[in-house]
Amino acid sequence: MATEEQKKKIVPKRLNPLNNNKGTEDDPKKRPRLSIYWVYGIIFAAIIGYNLYHNNSSSGVEIDNTQFFAMLKQGDVDQIKTVGNKKIVRVSINPQAINNNPDFYRKVFGADYDAVKKMPEPQAYFGIIKDETFANTMLQFYKENPNVKQVADRPGDEGELFGQIVSTLLPILLIGLLFIMMMRKVGAGGGGGGPGGIFNIGKSKATLFDKGARVNINFGDVAGLDEAKVEVMEIVDFLKTPKKYTALGGKIPKGALLIGPPGTGKTLLAKAMAGEAQVPFFSLSGSDFVEMFVGVGASRVRDLFKQAREKAPCIIFIDEIDAIGRARGKNMMMSNDERENTLNQLLVEMDGFGTDLGIIILAATNRPDVLDNALLRPGRFDRQITIDRPDLVGREAIFKVHLLPIKISQTLDVHKLAEQTPGFAGADIANVCNEAALIAARKNKDAVDMSDFQDAIDRVIGGLEKKNKIILPEEKEIIAYHEAGHAICGWFLEHAYPLLKVTIVPRGTAALGYAQYTPKEQYLYNTDQLLDQICMTLGGRAAETIFFGKISTGASNDLQQITKMAYAMVTVYGMNDKVGNVSFYDPAQDNTFTKPFSEETGKMIDEEVRKLVEKAFIRTKELLTERKNEVEILAQALLKREVLFQSDVEALIGKRPYEEKKALDFVDNPKEAIIDPPIPGVIS
Repeated sequence: MATEEQKKKIVPKRLNPLNNNKGTEDDPKKRPRLSIYWVYGIIFAAIIGYNLYHNNSSSGVEIDNTQFFAMLKQGDVDQIKTVGNKKIVRVSINPQAINNNPDFYRKVFGADYDAVKKMPEPQAYFGIIKDETFANTMLQFYKENPNVKQVADRPGDEGELFGQIVSTLLPILLIGLLFIMMMRKVGAGGGGGGPGGIFNIGKSKATLFDKGARVNINFGDVAGLDEAKVEVMEIVDFLKTPKKYTALGGKIPKGALLIGPPGTGKTLLAKAMAGEAQVPFFSLSGSDFVEMFVGVGASRVRDLFKQAREKAPCIIFIDEIDAIGRARGKNMMMSNDERENTLNQLLVEMDGFGTDLGIIILAATNRPDVLDNALLRPGRFDRQITIDRPDLVGREAIFKVHLLPIKISQTLDVHKLAEQTPGFAGADIANVCNEAALIAARKNKDAVDMSDFQDAIDRVIGGLEKKNKIILPEEKEIIAYHEAGHAICGWFLEHAYPLLKVTIVPRGTAALGYAQYTPKEQYLYNTDQLLDQICMTLGGRAAETIFFGKISTGASNDLQQITKMAYAMVTVYGMNDKVGNVSFYDPAQDNTFTKPFSEETGKMIDEEVRKLVEKAFIRTKELLTERKNEVEILAQALLKREVLFQSDVEALIGKRPYEEKKALDFVDNPKEAIIDPPIPGVIS
């Protein structure tokens, strides 16, 4: 178990980072390098400075050319300078002339007269159109005024050196910066610092959790997966003390595959393994290998194992491995050469390194049926760890973990919550806890109580409550009798699931009401149990037939469930005398266009399924006709109260005549289970 100090969250290292010299808390001596944006700022400041110099470099007071020629006639101008790049002429005036003729110059300079007297030459300037035009104008002036003393003109550009430097270097700098940015982008794959760009396209994208970089999740945060935790803890122990196993001639397993439905905690278990392991841990997704460029996937696999060998002993975790591990050659129409090349390279690498290197591959998938057989053989993934949905004990443990950060009421019954959530995976339970906390906060409560969890479970199962949905009174009556039919069938059938709640409050997109049951925790089902489940599911349709003499579309979901269950009884489980003890189910068969039986057998199967469903429907009608008074009582109570719990039903029609049996009473040996239990926890 990790100590409190080890639990401190540290940002994990990235393999092959382009910018890996940033300072960290552990190494404050490392300083971040000069950012490229500083260079941008310097160039921007230089451009602004040049423009300011360029715009403000015209010293003196502006005059017009008429005033200039008047000064020239008076002989007050000592010198002029034609500035061609600025299209101006600078005028140097004799300071003595300004003092001797104050009236004239006060008119010329106005309020600037006193400043001009102290100003060094040139004191004035005026604008011109072209240098040649001004030169011709001066020649013409001297011809018309031969007595005027000609003044020297020293033409030249101002700021020429600085302007040339800026105009020459600026494009080069801009092109260079653009090139640097392009290299940074393609080198980072557009993601800002990580591998995967054009020049690092073949580099692995795995995140490395080394001995100094840890995650804040450990095995104590994983509940309900006791058997799986034992398996992965043993793998960690393999890496820590390999001699303990090799001393007896054993070999360290090369890989373990985590298999289970979505949300059961496969990735969480891998994170806990990273938090507990004292060895480097590489984590990535199966889709990280796939790229639009040919050969990238195989190159990334090679790079991943190259770096793993350098860090050995270590663990490589590949999440959603079915992205690259699909079976090859089964469907040529949808074959993918790039993905198959990546898989081939992975197979070679897994079987190519020696066992003494101590590299263990850990992978997770919820689609083991699509994986290639070569990937699953011993020597690659030696162990397959199945992670199923948690049972009652597991759900209770998961609830306790997710309730730790939530302020709950003292009266909250965690065991009852676990009983009310059959078939829920760990992610579903986490969602229920979060929804309950949000609902309590919405109601301004100080703590989350049982009613909040009831509402959260309803929301997760049936969807958001549709308070504004307008239902006609006659429709509401049909819904009430429909749900009462389900409830009465479940109440008086021996092998039906125990009723938990029945409601006619519309939820989600299609559910106008539903009856919620608590499925038994069992693995083996016999014929009587499945037939009772079918009858219970048909209870809504049968109630509509008895009380209204016609049927509605409200039983569409019920019919889907009984059709699937009836066909499974006939074609999968051999529960039909005419078809016999034959199973037509092949989990490895991907081709759905062919059937493993003849047309005549198919017709017989359809006939037997119809007979089975019809027989169950007649039985259901007989039961509801016999219990017509109880159906009427429940339906009227639903119309008034909209929601009835198990205790309410007991108060209305009495206790259920059959004692509820525990899950373990049905199972002699869970390992010999031949059927996955259906989870019709909600009958709409």
